[in-house]
Amino acid sequence: MPAPKRKHSRSRSRKRRTHYKAAMPTITICPNCGAPKLPHRACRNCGYYKDRPVLMVKTKE
Repeated sequence: MPAPKRKHSRSRSRKRRTHYKAAMPTITICPNCGAPKLPHRACRNCGYYKDRPVLMVKTKE
């Protein structure tokens, strides 16, 4: 395999990496309590997923 003749500069390497960006997570609204949550996951606020309880949530008293 051929080897590179010269080292790539920092700017050239960084130009190539400009598309490696972290995407913002999609946030949906819980249909049961209205709290923001990640899609396809149980709500941390009320413990519901697909209109049924799946988690036992502690309540502050």
